[in-house]
Order: sequence, then structure tokens, then C-alpha cells
Amino acid sequence: MTRQDTGRLRRAMMVGAAILSAGLGGCINIAAPDEPIVIELNINIRQEVIYRLAQDAANTIDENADIF
Repeated sequence: MTRQDTGRLRRAMMVGAAILSAGLGGCINIAAPDEPIVIELNINIRQEVIYRLAQDAANTIDENADIF
């Protein structure tokens, strides 16, 4: 394949891509949804609460070592 053939092939591919993209350009529709968008934020705070309770318990045990 010569350089000239490669250039022609490249041009033909670019023209084909342009024609294909121009044909698909009208197929995209953007519309607002009928129902409101709902974002559910399920945040797990259990780990933080357990960590704080564990830290408080450790401090209580350290402060009152004679009781335990």
C-alpha cells in the first residue's frame, strides 16, 4: 500500500465517519422526567457509635481499674 493509498483510505474513513455521525445527530432527545429524582442516602453511623462506646468503655476501665 502506497502513501497515496493510505491517504485516500484515511480520507474515505473520515468522510464515512462524518456521514454516520451526521445521520445519528438527530436521534438524541433530552427531556425532563415526569417524576422527581429521588436520591436515597443510606448512611451507616453504627460503626462510629460503636467506636465511641468502645473508647468510652476503655477509658472507664482505665480510670476504675480496681473495680474490674
